[in-house]
Amino acid sequence: MSGGATTVPCQYRTGKTLGSGTYAIVKEAVHIKTGKYYACKVINKKLMQGREYMVRNEIAVLKKVSSGYPNIVTLRDYFETQHNLYLVFDLCTGGELFDRICAKGSYFEQDAAQLVRTIMKAVRYIHECGIVHRDLKPENLLFRTPAEEADIMIADFGLSRVMEEEKLQLLTEICGTPGYMAPEIFKKTGHSKPVDIWAMGVITYFLLCGYTPFDRDTQQEEMEAIMAGDYKFEPVEYWTNVSETAKEFVTYCLTVDPTERPTAEEALQHRWLADLGEHFVPDPTSPSGAPTNLLPNIQKAFNAKKTFRKAVLGMMAVKRMSTLAHPMSPTNQHHELRNNLHAYKEESEKEMVDQGHEVIHMHSDSDADVDRLKKEDDISQDHGDAPTKALSHLSISDK
Repeated sequence: MSGGATTVPCQYRTGKTLGSGTYAIVKEAVHIKTGKYYACKVINKKLMQGREYMVRNEIAVLKKVSSGYPNIVTLRDYFETQHNLYLVFDLCTGGELFDRICAKGSYFEQDAAQLVRTIMKAVRYIHECGIVHRDLKPENLLFRTPAEEADIMIADFGLSRVMEEEKLQLLTEICGTPGYMAPEIFKKTGHSKPVDIWAMGVITYFLLCGYTPFDRDTQQEEMEAIMAGDYKFEPVEYWTNVSETAKEFVTYCLTVDPTERPTAEEALQHRWLADLGEHFVPDPTSPSGAPTNLLPNIQKAFNAKKTFRKAVLGMMAVKRMSTLAHPMSPTNQHHELRNNLHAYKEESEKEMVDQGHEVIHMHSDSDADVDRLKKEDDISQDHGDAPTKALSHLSISDK
């Protein structure tokens, strides 16, 4: 790790495991002096040997966005033990976006517009910081607390890359969640901030009907549909109660050519987001012409697609990780890493830290250090052979 480091007594006590991702265990952690709870991402150092770019990238990116913006999950601290790296994040206890919607009892187009407006403003902020999230999806949209007025938060910047200001940095490795990935990612023509706007289009479609626009029977068909921008507002029964303005917004975001796709600022100026509460289809059973409740149809569609979606995305995720690690032929190193992942994560999960443990606390990098890391991690730089570079960019995100 770059920057200064000091061995100090641990300031946190880790507790129960909250989740397990591809590379990381997420634990509950409490700050010993303040009693405040956090989510702590624990990464086994054995997974970082020769892949320090992963860790440096995540920390540099999260530090940059950790400036108090209300809708960004903040990296509060980071330290390491002999065996693991610990990243300490805000703990979001309000649940995932779609679960929250289903628990409401009613859900209207204005609710969807407000959610998209808030998230798009956060995306605008991220882009202004020179950052591409690259894994925007409903599962990464969390509520800070269970309170009704709780902030919605964008989580998981593990696939992010810091970009040079005023420079469109072409990014060529495949990443992200398949159903939300933009055409240029599959085409491997390089990608940047517009991929987040595409993902916002897919999220908006999902928030209005309960399924994603490119669901297909096979992985190949889904990829081809995305590259061609082949989707429809069907079945009609799920879209009858959605305004044409909302559909126009989805179409606007799902522009296949990234150079023609709107920026976050331009998307916010679209009338569906700019005109507060004016776009909806009246409920035909309402004497006053009140908005139609979208929740029944959304829940019906979501439940019908759930099993199918899990199977397809599972297959695609396996293929994606294989492609990331091995743009050419598989290697013994890849098979060994894959076979050892479970054991590494088990080791991380078993380690419990508290104030009796000495840990290495890493001092914050200066702006110059962050700029240097941005240059080092720039994919346009030459960092050795292709398989090594691909491995160095594997995400440590919690999936």
